[in-house]
Amino acid sequence: MTVQEYMTALGQCAAEVESTPWTMPDAMGACVSWLKGAHVVHLMGNGGSAAIVSHAQNDLVKVGKVRALVHQDIPLLTAYANDHGYDQALLRPLGVWLQPDDVVIAVSSSGMSPNLVQASKAALRIGARLITLSGFLPKNHLRQLGHVNFYVPSEKYGYVELTHAALLHYLTDQLAHA
Repeated sequence: MTVQEYMTALGQCAAEVESTPWTMPDAMGACVSWLKGAHVVHLMGNGGSAAIVSHAQNDLVKVGKVRALVHQDIPLLTAYANDHGYDQALLRPLGVWLQPDDVVIAVSSSGMSPNLVQASKAALRIGARLITLSGFLPKNHLRQLGHVNFYVPSEKYGYVELTHAALLHYLTDQLAHA
């Protein structure tokens, strides 16, 4: 595959993003409104998705003027993973920080990460708004949970991750102009 073919395929994948339960314009509008009104925005991801949410946190704070946190500080994350298991490593700090008027953004290429699914369910129990970004299989666990769910219909990590980053950039850009 040439670089031009890759970029064309990536663009096609991004054009096919689905949002549920609302149309894309309504989903984006709701997300911008929630982010503007949030006490704190909490972002979660593993691996490449952790890097994506760290970047998004920077942009939300700097460009969007929104208070945002990632719960991926290595010493804290490994302490919780060591003491409670990795499936609890995001849930525990979220349980300390999360308030009902907060927004949680959970990003996972597969949508099947147990730690993200458990933390997302806890966010719903507390009463926070939940925005999910996932890919791979249409019926992944994370996609079933959010108030708004963005799904990238691909099983290629690069396409899913780049599209997730673009979606978060779009939200940040909308906040900057809202």
